[in-house]
Amino acid sequence: MQNTAQAVKAQNKPSSREISAAGLRAFFNIARDWGLNTDEQIVLLGTPSRSTFFKWKAAPESADLKRDTLERLSYLLGIYKALQVLLPSTTSADAWVKKPNTAPLFGGKSALERMLGGNVADLLAVRQYLDARRGGWA
Repeated sequence: MQNTAQAVKAQNKPSSREISAAGLRAFFNIARDWGLNTDEQIVLLGTPSRSTFFKWKAAPESADLKRDTLERLSYLLGIYKALQVLLPSTTSADAWVKKPNTAPLFGGKSALERMLGGNVADLLAVRQYLDARRGGWA
């Protein structure tokens, strides 16, 4: 009986390509909402080659992303969601990433500038900051 349950669970688990495609589609929607240019998008995704980036953009379903890129997407989706919860309107939530911020983490720069540092840790720091603001874990 346990083998049947495990088989059903395995069948329902999305493939790495399905996860990659969903993450990329969400990312490109966020990039549109945040008004990100191509170079900013590339940095946030971990600096894939331009040709790879444009392949992902044209056909996200054909991507099979590495763990680092999936981790980046997870943080970016969390940042986006946290902003939608914290700020009263979609417009202000989307604009927040580009506004100067006086919190010590940002030192007067925007969250986007911090995220464009290029390290996964930069995305994590912004995500943790927002989670703490929401009253979540810090």
